[in-house]
Amino acid sequence: MKTDAKQTALASLARREHSAFELRRKLLDKGHDPAEIDQVLAGLIRDKLLSDERYTEAYINSRVLKGYGPRYITAALRERGVSNELIQQSVDGNNPVWQQRAAEARRKRFGVLPGDYREKARQMRFLEARGFSAEQIRAVLKQDEND
Repeated sequence: MKTDAKQTALASLARREHSAFELRRKLLDKGHDPAEIDQVLAGLIRDKLLSDERYTEAYINSRVLKGYGPRYITAALRERGVSNELIQQSVDGNNPVWQQRAAEARRKRFGVLPGDYREKARQMRFLEARGFSAEQIRAVLKQDEND
């Protein structure tokens, strides 16, 4: 027996927040009619059960706790269909707090300061892969050397 799109959407939203784009893709993958999906999504947004703003906030918070930086988070949100406007409002890559978060991610992963150039490059690559800017990475390694 095929469940209707609204039941499938509500079951997905009960597990975690979704962006409208993400939920649409999920419902299409399950074979629901695109017209029915549009109606369901409009109803969920109207009833405030589906919110890209709430999803964006939850996603950012979860990734920050895992040690990811603004570039990674921005790219991931774009992939999930969040509007550029909402991303710009939510992720300020120039905020000084990102440098602190980069330092925390480096300490959590490596603990000790890099002893030589090779280790320093390794730590820099790690932070770059986590989505921190070159400027933030240089500042973190310079700051940690001065501590």
